[in-house]
Amino acid sequence: MAIISLLFVTIELLCVFPKPNRAADAIRPTQFLRNGSTLVSNGGRFELGFFSPGSNPNRLYLGIWYKTIPVRRVVWVANRDKPIEHPPATLTLNGTGSLVLLGRNQSVVWSTISSKEAANPAAQLLDTGNFVLRDEQRDTNSYSANFLWQSFDYPSDTLLPGMKLGWDLRTGFVRRLTSWKSSDDPSPGELIYGVELHSYPEAVMRRGSTEIYRSGPWNGLRYSGAPELRPNPLFHFEFNANLEEVYYTYQLNNDSVISILVLNGTSSAGQRYIWIEDQKRWNLYVSLPRDNCDTYSLCGAYGICVINESPVCQCLKGFTPKSPGKWNNMNWSQGCARNKPLKCGKGDGFAKFDGLKLPDTTHSWVNRSMNLKECRAMCLANCSCVAYTKSDIRGGGSGCAMWFGDLMDMRQLPIGGQELCIRMPDSELGANHFSMKQLVIIVAVIAVYFGIIIVGYCICRRRRKTKENAENDIRNNYNNERQERDLEMPSFDLASIVNATSNFSVDKKLGEGGFGPVYKGVLLDGQEIAVKRLSMSSGQGVNEFKNEVTLIAKLQHRNLVKFLGCCIEGDERMLIYEYMPNKSLDFFIFDETKGKLLDWSKRYHIIFGIARGLLYLHQDSRLRIIHRDLKASNVLLDNEMNAKISDFGLARCFGSSQTMANTIRVVGTYGYMAPEYVVDGLFSIKSDVFSFGVLLLEIVIGKKNRGFYHSSHNLNLIGHAWRLWKEGRALELVNGEPYEVSCHVPTILRCIHVGLLCVQQQPEDRPNMSSVLLLLSSEGTLPQPNQPGFFVDRSPVEVAEYSSNKYTPSSSTNDITITHLEAR
Repeated sequence: MAIISLLFVTIELLCVFPKPNRAADAIRPTQFLRNGSTLVSNGGRFELGFFSPGSNPNRLYLGIWYKTIPVRRVVWVANRDKPIEHPPATLTLNGTGSLVLLGRNQSVVWSTISSKEAANPAAQLLDTGNFVLRDEQRDTNSYSANFLWQSFDYPSDTLLPGMKLGWDLRTGFVRRLTSWKSSDDPSPGELIYGVELHSYPEAVMRRGSTEIYRSGPWNGLRYSGAPELRPNPLFHFEFNANLEEVYYTYQLNNDSVISILVLNGTSSAGQRYIWIEDQKRWNLYVSLPRDNCDTYSLCGAYGICVINESPVCQCLKGFTPKSPGKWNNMNWSQGCARNKPLKCGKGDGFAKFDGLKLPDTTHSWVNRSMNLKECRAMCLANCSCVAYTKSDIRGGGSGCAMWFGDLMDMRQLPIGGQELCIRMPDSELGANHFSMKQLVIIVAVIAVYFGIIIVGYCICRRRRKTKENAENDIRNNYNNERQERDLEMPSFDLASIVNATSNFSVDKKLGEGGFGPVYKGVLLDGQEIAVKRLSMSSGQGVNEFKNEVTLIAKLQHRNLVKFLGCCIEGDERMLIYEYMPNKSLDFFIFDETKGKLLDWSKRYHIIFGIARGLLYLHQDSRLRIIHRDLKASNVLLDNEMNAKISDFGLARCFGSSQTMANTIRVVGTYGYMAPEYVVDGLFSIKSDVFSFGVLLLEIVIGKKNRGFYHSSHNLNLIGHAWRLWKEGRALELVNGEPYEVSCHVPTILRCIHVGLLCVQQQPEDRPNMSSVLLLLSSEGTLPQPNQPGFFVDRSPVEVAEYSSNKYTPSSSTNDITITHLEAR
């Protein structure tokens, strides 16, 4: 199978550009461009016009190419998805400042949309290759950044100097490269390349939804897996991550160089070339992927690819193949497992590995102000942290990057690799555990032993006193609230919970969230329970613990998870719930195979259950409760697939007359939070309605709102649903058995319609939950929804957390919950 890859082409012209004839570089209202005529940029470098790839001259596309290169190299295509099948083709500029591409019979094939109208619009091809719309009355500088529209925002398969590959967080707009389908078909192919918005951003190439290549995170100098990306005489590059943008770009060092970055879907590899002008040919400079070790996750978890070894996949020291038989047959996909389990607080350390491409950063966390010593201590204190390193290696190096979960896609680099400290049990560190510097420190510590022991004793005594006071406060508050509300709050002793969970055995672990790990247990009377154990390094903590205890104790409803009691003993804080045998909703709806177990009747039943539970919180409970973290992973399913809302650690209660509040501490999960909450910190029952709308659409469609990709646009799941609904094609959203879908068409369409009503931009436009239940169950006409909030696929919050250094890591594989974000 051919490897589809990244093509980086560098052309160095060894002659001076000839001075071009004065050709038109712009069109204005009442002017037009037809096939056979072109625009030429002022410096003569680029040309815009109509072209026909392949052998069919009647298939026309509007594109931009280098005018100065003998062989036409198209760098941008306007109407990729919709060629003009027969001439004529006409490009016009209307009076409001929109470009319109017309085919036969004056049919509109492609057009631009600007948020502003121009008094004196002009469309101009710049010598950078950027085709822009601007207002000549207000903007006399043709190279201003304040364009009404620009082709640089809509790249095809080519990145030109000055273009940005990444995210505009002010609007949520994303710029990615998408390959041509074939050499004579510029419509979007399977290959996508762009910057992924993890806490530690990196560039990723995908074939459809499958990740096939990863650059490694940006370490201040370059991508950690791209040692060839270093200072050179041809171009310079930069990577910016701030509250407004996250993007990669590069610029030429002089005007005699032509450089393009191409995503080539037809070549067996991507190459960087230099054009030799006097020889009229390309010289290969570098090829990407460089070798087999660039294949994503070739060696599996904790495996490392070493291209000069045979076989290329090796297990890290302290690890052995998880499946030795398959490993010896060169099937490395299952990766490696630890020789000995971690002990967490009872004796772990770190082994240092040098010269690595850093692991996949999907489950990582970054604090750019923390030093490496603080980074190590924080990682060591969190049992879920498996590795750490510097996030920025420039100069002396600074910042902290930590990983949670299995380490994937590592390789040994001969030059330019990076140091990574991986968590190991002390027994695996051996003699190499202590460096000479550490030995000197140990000797010094021994020399001042008695002084240190006295200081340590005082500190321990003070801490013990502080903990005892805090414990007493919690118990007093807990008992006072119980007495005040006459609540029966069963208390479990630690010994019974330890026995029920086999001493918190790994085999009993159900999952982990911001609160801490969750274990399955069986009490002596045979009752199955779920135990949420507060992690000492949890991003939530005592306040969330108290909040959940006091809130959920008041709540009793068939669609809320049943709270059985709590355990407060020593440093332990635990919540005890009824056990849900069918896990959480996300376990089914986001998995193509397991999703088939939920037919449409069951999904409809689950939707109603969630709605009834939310209505109880908003209206029928003793206090008005705003959940603030409603999502698929927080909806549990019992043995009859009844939905039960869980996890009230982030919930807030209102008085009966209160409907809205604001906060400087925004909490929730990416993809589910309402716009007014993310931007202004305002939350109400309508912010929960927004979350319910997102969840409803996810249940119907079977895909996540966060991380949704579509080859023909940059919209998220909400935007995709809105577009298809507006076009009367809403049933295309549903992936299911044709017979089953056909039997439930009215109900499915009504659910999609109600979901769009719930995710409208303005809170006052959204229905309350009592109206939602009525709309779902009735057969009457529904009101028309307005445009949804967060019409694009990412929100500015995702990198606001990353840039503010206030994100608390979660080891959940499904969602990332914000727990400390100051609202603007």
